[in-house]
Amino acid sequence: MNDIRPPFPDPDNALADGLVWAIRLLPGEPPEKLESDEIVRALAGDPPAKGGWVWLHFDIVHTRSRAQVEAIPCLTEDAQQTLTNTDKGARLEAEGDLVYGALPAFDDAASEDDRDVCVWRFAMLPTLLVTTRRHPIPALGVVYREIQRRQVPDNPAGLVDRALLEFADTARRTMSRLDDQLDRAEDVLLLLDRDTDLGRMGGMLGQVRRRSTELRRVISPVNRIFQDEELELPEWAEDDLRDRSERQIHGALDDLLALQDRARSLQDELTSNQAEETNRRLYIVSVGTTMMLPATFVTGFFGMNTGGMFLAAGQWGTVEAGGLCFLIMVGTWFLLKMTKLL
Repeated sequence: MNDIRPPFPDPDNALADGLVWAIRLLPGEPPEKLESDEIVRALAGDPPAKGGWVWLHFDIVHTRSRAQVEAIPCLTEDAQQTLTNTDKGARLEAEGDLVYGALPAFDDAASEDDRDVCVWRFAMLPTLLVTTRRHPIPALGVVYREIQRRQVPDNPAGLVDRALLEFADTARRTMSRLDDQLDRAEDVLLLLDRDTDLGRMGGMLGQVRRRSTELRRVISPVNRIFQDEELELPEWAEDDLRDRSERQIHGALDDLLALQDRARSLQDELTSNQAEETNRRLYIVSVGTTMMLPATFVTGFFGMNTGGMFLAAGQWGTVEAGGLCFLIMVGTWFLLKMTKLL
């Protein structure tokens, strides 16, 4: 689902370039659209005159919108560059009361199975949150709709935490579907018969392991960021980011590791079944070859073009030679049975 796009505060103002929404938020109240002069005051770091805090969301696809973001006076140069960077790595930094970084999210693909991971960026002060994106971020759209229902966080850190919760929930839904695929694979392996397509099973497990690896590449860096002891968050953001967000991401990572362990176990079981099936087929071929070997010797012996060949004079020589081959094959079968090779 795409971001909801309310009207610009002033379409003729340069600040409107790339601005998706600009709202003032106060817990328990509906969001209030900001006028251009209020946006200017918020970007200067002044708290809203009516209380609460401000959320400005920018689309930075175009050069002019990036220039607007990089000119925000209340942000440091590093924070401004973070808001407009193109790299996809996760990041979280703090300088005094200023917290900024880049966090992952899923894009708005029609099917959740096809969703790729993208990045949205933020910089926040106690009364200001600036977010940027290059692609529609469904997680931010979900948070915006919650705000429309007056579910307003106490501060910008609560909104970032809510977006991370949506990311973690989407990851868990993806992991739940992968777990269902593993359930089906496990059922097939438990009811294994000769008609089971082990190659198809291998493809199913391969898809699960590939998708889980992609999720781990995204979640693990975020988990490392929150566990970094050198990261000192301001007191106003500590509870939301250091505590709740860390628990959400760490829980999602634990679920993902458990999913990968299960996928590896089923892959080992599949490999064992494939090896067993290969050995069974080789065993059948070996037994057949062993039983036919004496008969092959007999037919080769009677096929020699020499004089005085045994059974060459009678009318039933071929029948007698065939019966001899059969008797030798039966004897070979009994010999394999007695030696427990069959």
